[in-house]
Amino acid sequence: MNQHRGQTTEDLINFKPQHDAFVGIDSDGCVFPTMEIKQKQCFHKLIVSHWRLEKIERYAREAAEFANLYSKYRGRNRFPCLLLSIDLLRNRPEVLASGVKLPAFTSLKKFIDSGLPLGNPALEQWVRETGDKELASILQWSKDVNSEIARTVKNVAPFKWVRESLDFVRAQADAICVSQTPTEALVREWQEHDLMGYVKIIAGQELGTKQEHLHLATQGRYPADRILMIGDAPGDLSAARGVKGHFFPINPGHEEASWERFAKEGFNKFIDGTYGGAYEQALIAEFDRLLPETPPWISR
Repeated sequence: MNQHRGQTTEDLINFKPQHDAFVGIDSDGCVFPTMEIKQKQCFHKLIVSHWRLEKIERYAREAAEFANLYSKYRGRNRFPCLLLSIDLLRNRPEVLASGVKLPAFTSLKKFIDSGLPLGNPALEQWVRETGDKELASILQWSKDVNSEIARTVKNVAPFKWVRESLDFVRAQADAICVSQTPTEALVREWQEHDLMGYVKIIAGQELGTKQEHLHLATQGRYPADRILMIGDAPGDLSAARGVKGHFFPINPGHEEASWERFAKEGFNKFIDGTYGGAYEQALIAEFDRLLPETPPWISR
């Protein structure tokens, strides 16, 4: 099916509904238990080696794990999370005492604030146009991360109840994958586990933010109460709210129970119009309690 190759923003803009309901589905940590292995064995390892943080590896990993996995920042784009991971180290007494020089990331802040899609293609173009050394170094890190993920992350089957859930969704709603992972990795993982037929579009970080994906695919096509986003991170919730749609949380650490709940009751409630209100609010409150905003080393 060629529609999954090299998808562009136009694919989202020209999306053609076949049902009256729409479901956006996140991938890493939501459909696949790939968050931990990608972050700990690829992202964090390469942050340490790329910026020579070996002397403070323990603290660098702690900060990166908080930013990427165990906080309300979970699931955000790699570039803001890289910035946050380093910023969390700046005032730690142990890091200050180590004498290790942290990268300033002044240019990275500008790139994040630029409004460009936060992916390698836009970053590559910026580096070509400006010759910025800091961004060239970050681009190399990002490319190395992609290579390491392609080499390392294989045979990670979807969570239990995902396939059953997607069967229900496909029968009654239009679905797309909405993610901040590079599209190439998404396509590889969805293909490896024979899930491509469940979604019309695979939208990765190159096509913009999750809210932009949802907005482009749904505007003028579905009433707000017929739009649902399934995700495991607060960014998925805000993307859903950004298009006034509903949110179904896949709770970090309780993913299989969440998918079972979706398959057995959540999706039916969405389809029959009884999902919003008290039911959805209770799910979101439960989800919200799982992820802190403040790192444990600050509050203790």
